[in-house]
Amino acid sequence: MHILLVASAFNSLTQRLHAELGDRGHTVAVELVLHDESLPHAVRRHEPQLVVAPMLKTAIPREVWSAHTCLVVHPGPVGDRGPSSLDWAIHENAGQWGVTVLQANAEMDEGDIWASVACPMPPLSKGDLYRGEVSDAAVAAVLLAVERFAAGTYAPAAQTAENGGGTGRARPYLDQSVRRIDWASEPTEAIVRKLRAADSQPGVLDELLGGEWYLHGGHPEDELRGQPGELLATRAGALCRATTDGAVWIPELRARRRPGEPPTFKLPAVQALAGRLPSLPERPAPLRPDAQRRTWTDIGYREERNVGFLSFSFPGGAMSTTQCRRLLAAYREACSRPTSVLVLGGSRVFSNGIHLNVIEAAEDPGTESWANINAIDDLVEAVLTTTDRLVVSAVGGHAAAGGAMLALAADEVWCRSGAVLNPHYRLMGLYGSEYWTYTLPRRVGSAVAERLMRQALPVSGTAAQRLGLVDRLIECTPQAFTEEVGLLAGHLASLPAVQSRIAAKKAERDRQESLKPLAAFREEELARMLATFSDPRAPYHALRRAFVLKEKPLRTPPHLDVPAPRGRAMDLPMPEARVTGPDAENSAPAPDAC
Repeated sequence: MHILLVASAFNSLTQRLHAELGDRGHTVAVELVLHDESLPHAVRRHEPQLVVAPMLKTAIPREVWSAHTCLVVHPGPVGDRGPSSLDWAIHENAGQWGVTVLQANAEMDEGDIWASVACPMPPLSKGDLYRGEVSDAAVAAVLLAVERFAAGTYAPAAQTAENGGGTGRARPYLDQSVRRIDWASEPTEAIVRKLRAADSQPGVLDELLGGEWYLHGGHPEDELRGQPGELLATRAGALCRATTDGAVWIPELRARRRPGEPPTFKLPAVQALAGRLPSLPERPAPLRPDAQRRTWTDIGYREERNVGFLSFSFPGGAMSTTQCRRLLAAYREACSRPTSVLVLGGSRVFSNGIHLNVIEAAEDPGTESWANINAIDDLVEAVLTTTDRLVVSAVGGHAAAGGAMLALAADEVWCRSGAVLNPHYRLMGLYGSEYWTYTLPRRVGSAVAERLMRQALPVSGTAAQRLGLVDRLIECTPQAFTEEVGLLAGHLASLPAVQSRIAAKKAERDRQESLKPLAAFREEELARMLATFSDPRAPYHALRRAFVLKEKPLRTPPHLDVPAPRGRAMDLPMPEARVTGPDAENSAPAPDAC
């Protein structure tokens, strides 16, 4: 089918659906709904057979939904209504949630039900849940709804009391009056839940050191104590603040924007408060934390028999100069251990490359860009030149730009089936670095590498494996990924051939170095990056600023606006169209689907 995705932004779920629907043989176009008049015109131009709205903040106009079947993805179970569904679920500590695909009509979230899939709600942040459990449920529900629509015989169910529609409630936007923290009376658990429900957007508005700030992210601390609301310590750019029964770590802050002031954006908490923050002790987290502790760290290391696991989890997946250097130091320490396999990653977001927010806030963004790209290059080089053990990248969530190239530096790339890769740079006006001119063609060949860079489209885990970007696709839930990786890594380390593989790896690295040294790839890439960073007129600077400040584009980017011609496969190799999702084996819905 020819499907049009309409969305307020090309966010993680929209990217994943774009990739997953394309994998199944559909041609997929994207229209960003940037103003009220744009959608009817776009639908007339695209003439889609089906319209799907993965993330839309405005209502679909009557002239569109009355003429076309429009499926809206609502991040809540049947009967749930309102713009803050997932926020309320976390705020109220729901243990189970769901995603419902509704047909757009005159009433928001009250259309007929095409599919609904349940999902668990572990105690995590909104961003982690949205990209993990909720994303999995949304994709399953959309694929089921698309399959039902294509069959032409399915009648969507009206929302009634019998199927849960009549018992749901329409809840309002979860505003700051409900999110506000009372430090003097609320325990850690309640505060962390409020912070988790707002971690990506909009944050929790609070007063701190004479200013108003949005707090982003929250993690419990079980040892540090103080007067409720008191700032206790710092760690890797985060702040620790006392509660009535413990403390919480807050990684990022965003200044409240006053009328007439320029837009603000998230920064590491210590950096955001530069010049205001009193002297506080730095409490570095041990690289190998006690598993019984409740505390926060963004880098951790553990060992199981002959396998080392170096995990990292930076907010939003961005890696600043400092974070890259800290991760490199941890990597070198991990490489000093007597293991034969080292697993890198394994958290819910792998990496999205350099930290554009920190760069934007720098006194000289060009200079900071240069420092950041060299720091991440140093990290990638360390992975590429590790010849005394096998290195595995465990990509549990999204990886983009330099973060995707960091993953490709490993000997093997293991990817969760729900992850999405964006192995390209041009949308940020960059040529790219991180040794991509070596690692990407090495895996997929020069022609496909050039096509990935030019098309600048998201790639599903399934397509990534088919192309050679990924060696192993792990079909599991987000929560099970770490355990699955551990079992597979243990098996890999136990194989008799592992030492011969390590020896062959070293020989191959020596051979490649004799053909063209890694330093030559880096020098060529960085020469182009330096020219971009040094030129204030280069598009990168305007594109970076627009990204950081979340400026609305004037139109849908051309690479999303032009669908593949009908009846013709996408430019990248595609598998045969097939039935997948909850009812892949038969026409009966799976458990938790309706």
